[in-house]
Amino acid sequence: MNISSLLVNARPELQQQVQDGLLLLGGVEVHAATEKGQLIVTIEADSDRAAADMFTTVSQQPGVLSAALVYHQFEPHPDEEA
Repeated sequence: MNISSLLVNARPELQQQVQDGLLLLGGVEVHAATEKGQLIVTIEADSDRAAADMFTTVSQQPGVLSAALVYHQFEPHPDEEA
């Protein structure tokens, strides 16, 4: 399992639309948002590739000005541990 944390900067006037759009993406959660359009977002994905693809999807959402990876952690799935 891959867990990533992002800081997303959205156009302030579109912040709510961006947040609503992100919540429609599987594995994406919005944990905080400011009136200035800053969002703290996490992505949970099954692989590094899926996490990278979702990061790209987040950064290409309408109204998103930038997205920065702040944290990434990989943990083996509990069912797959030896």
